[in-house]
Amino acid sequence: MYEILISLCLLDAPGVCRQQLLAGLETASERACHELKRNLDSKDIAAEYAEYRTSGLVCRPAPDGLSLQEIAGGIYVHAGDVAEPNSANRGDIANLGFIVGDESVAVIDAGGSRAVGEAFYRAIRSVSSLPISHVILTHVHPDHLFGASVFADAGGEIIGHPILDRALRDREEAYHLTFGTEVGRDAFLGTATDFSVTMRREIDLGGRILELRDWPVAHSTSDLTVWDRRTGTLFAGDLVFDRHVPVLDGSLAGWLRVLDEMKDMKAVRIVPGHGAPVMPPDAAIAAVRAYLEVIETDTRRSLDAGRRMSDAVPEIGHEQSTEWELFDVYNSRNATVAYTELEWE
Repeated sequence: MYEILISLCLLDAPGVCRQQLLAGLETASERACHELKRNLDSKDIAAEYAEYRTSGLVCRPAPDGLSLQEIAGGIYVHAGDVAEPNSANRGDIANLGFIVGDESVAVIDAGGSRAVGEAFYRAIRSVSSLPISHVILTHVHPDHLFGASVFADAGGEIIGHPILDRALRDREEAYHLTFGTEVGRDAFLGTATDFSVTMRREIDLGGRILELRDWPVAHSTSDLTVWDRRTGTLFAGDLVFDRHVPVLDGSLAGWLRVLDEMKDMKAVRIVPGHGAPVMPPDAAIAAVRAYLEVIETDTRRSLDAGRRMSDAVPEIGHEQSTEWELFDVYNSRNATVAYTELEWE
């Protein structure tokens, strides 16, 4: 397969450049690629990338995409690094998936940068040439959605929680600044969130029905899960973590309630938002619940003792420190969110 790329450089930093994929324009041969390239309207392309310095289009064989594991028939997952975003991983720190139906493909989360989204797109194309009809974003956090513009360019409809679009608009400037700085300007170049988000309860990929469920405030304000009827596979987004310490950006009490409801769904397998590409449901839910329950117990004990938040936070959840990676990065923030929530019950 051959693909077309455009070379982009930042206007304010001409040395910061990246070759960006023009998704959806792949061809089977080099000859067809060059013919397509000649027929593209250079004026339209120049206008689309007016905020960059460009150096024209090139054809090349498509490189390998992200690594994949088929976890059930027609369901594939890429396991991101359990790490903080940085220039080495380009924001590839979340689990990403896709489901292949008879007529189209649905993508579930898109990665933490345009570059990661492109690599995931190439991986999908190595498995299926069917159109990518839907891109389902499980919540607002940048490591899950910053690659979505790749799939929007290829014609995919962006699907999310009913408040996802508003939540993203409230945070996108800060996310672009902080996450983009962590990933690095060159790796992050071309990353955009100018797509629109809609909500669906059900998606038909052709002989394959996906059920989408939006949840009350839990891990975040915009959590959405994807259930594949055919295999009983549940994509849980960041309602379930593995290895990576859970991150609380919503409601502690709400998250505990959601986990109880998820357990009642009787999934055959769960895809967590971070860590292993697939897990047994009971074990996956139990581990996250155990961590959150410790946070809740420690926080309530501190509140009952009249301890100030600054004194309580370093000790809340400490007994779980050996159970999770990145504990020192996120636990204090989790404790702060929990203390603030439970203080005002």
